[in-house]
Amino acid sequence: MDQLDRDTAELRARGNWHEVKGKIRQTYGDLTDDDLEYEEGQEEAWYGRLSQKIGKAVDDVRDWVRSL
Repeated sequence: MDQLDRDTAELRARGNWHEVKGKIRQTYGDLTDDDLEYEEGQEEAWYGRLSQKIGKAVDDVRDWVRSL
C-alpha cells in the first residue's frame, strides 16, 4: 500500500472523509460530486482531476487535503 492509499484509508477509518469533502467543497464550491468521488486505487487520478479543476499542482493539492 503506497502513501496515497494509506492517506485515503486513514481518512475513511477516522470517519472524516465526509468532513474533508465538506471542507474541500467550502473552499472550492464549483467542484461536483463526481470531482470528489474516486475509486480505490485511483487516487493519483483523483488528485490530478482536482489539480486541474482548482489550478494547483498535484503535490500542493495532496498536501492541502492531508492537512484538512
